[in-house]
Amino acid sequence: MRTEPADRDTAGRPWKGRKGFSRVLHAAGYSMAGLRAAFVGESAFRQLVLLNLLLIPLACLLEVERAERVLLIATVFLTLIVELLNSAIEAAIDRISLSTHPLSKRAKDMGSAAQFLALGLVVLVWAGILL
Repeated sequence: MRTEPADRDTAGRPWKGRKGFSRVLHAAGYSMAGLRAAFVGESAFRQLVLLNLLLIPLACLLEVERAERVLLIATVFLTLIVELLNSAIEAAIDRISLSTHPLSKRAKDMGSAAQFLALGLVVLVWAGILL
């Protein structure tokens, strides 16, 4: 049986050695690189950014309760998060192989389904609050 070192995060993995504020700064840099890669390489992400740029200010202008405004903004923002995860799944699958495989198709289809549900949630919440 294998024993785990006391510091599992860094033991044997030098790329995990940063701690404290330095780790936060590097993580933020990686996050910005991911956002940049999604914006440059994924048209669906750019379309969702545009949707967010339209709907978030609209949510701020609407005469609704504060909690409703937060819900309107959160559901639209959620589509960006889901698209990032969907794009990450697709990139990982494509890195493994570009050939068609049933499991690869299933993973990509599930990522797409997650985005479909997130967009459905936007419609449901916006319609529920505004109508």
